[in-house]
Amino acid sequence: MKRFILAMLTVAALAFAVPAFAQRSHPGGGPPAGHGPDSSSGMSNSHDAGSTARSDMSHGTPSDVLSHNTAIAGKIRTLTGEDAQTACGGFKNIGQCVAAAHVAKNLSIPGGFDALKAKVTGTGAVSLGKAIKGFAPDADAKAETKKANKQADDDLTETTS
Repeated sequence: MKRFILAMLTVAALAFAVPAFAQRSHPGGGPPAGHGPDSSSGMSNSHDAGSTARSDMSHGTPSDVLSHNTAIAGKIRTLTGEDAQTACGGFKNIGQCVAAAHVAKNLSIPGGFDALKAKVTGTGAVSLGKAIKGFAPDADAKAETKKANKQADDDLTETTS
């Protein structure tokens, strides 16, 4: 009888220990080397060149992107009336900067791009949607944010090809 109880306890302990062990984290937060979704092709976490260039650009820091892409810098200058490096200073990524520039232009924000930029990047920063509500209470902030993000995405895609 003691053997049976010991065997059952061992089985129960293993049943609970194995799933916990399998869920351990890996260095870097991802799967171990060679076990990613593209490991069979020998290419780890790669995408096709077009989507990588666009997604890297929209999520890159403004200074990095602007130093390599004069076309988007020109687009930002057209939208904001300012040097692109100055206009995008304070934004986390270039996509946010371009979207804010489109919102300021689309809605004729009082105080223009600089006022909107101060609201979304300054002390006590708010989301673009909340900033829109503050400047244009009658506007559909969600729709305007979506429209500006689409315009920004289109601009970034266009300037990378």
